[in-house]
Amino acid sequence: MVQTANNPKAVQDDAEHRMLKALESTRQEFHSLHTGRASVALVENIKVDYYNTITALKGLAAITTPDAKTVSIQPWDVSALSAIEKAISVSGLGLTPNNDGKVIRIKMPELTQERRNELDKLIRKIAEEGRVSIRNIRHEANDSIKKLEKTAIIGEDISKSAQKKIQELTDKYIKLIDESLQKKELEIKQV
Repeated sequence: MVQTANNPKAVQDDAEHRMLKALESTRQEFHSLHTGRASVALVENIKVDYYNTITALKGLAAITTPDAKTVSIQPWDVSALSAIEKAISVSGLGLTPNNDGKVIRIKMPELTQERRNELDKLIRKIAEEGRVSIRNIRHEANDSIKKLEKTAIIGEDISKSAQKKIQELTDKYIKLIDESLQKKELEIKQV
């Protein structure tokens, strides 16, 4: 929620900061989707029960991608191997971990056409949620500007100018989400 500031610049800055966070959140959701290509982002936030403490995988192991189809996970504590393997298996990502006693390797399965279509629908939904979030931020920022105008803190011309700048920010961040969506769609369509 936008805190009512006493100047339009503060409202604009807050709106831009929140729009940037919405964009980053959308991009992060895109990165966490399995597209047939190995990615550290795919597994780094899997929650592992490590000695009764839920820990993100990236806090327990070195995660690398030795090639485009393999993710390699080398725990700092070898006793965590089975817990990591179990967490990956139950993560719902459809990945099969192979444990050699020191390192866990995950081979990325090929995407079926059906899975590509599901992913396409999912990324479009994620992008739309990002756009809606940005439009909500625009709405709240414009409301704050209108309150400043109503209470005579700023004049109508400054209000209109500030609302125009907020619309320009909205257009900019929606365009960035659309570009991220196109990039992810291309990644999914690659065989």
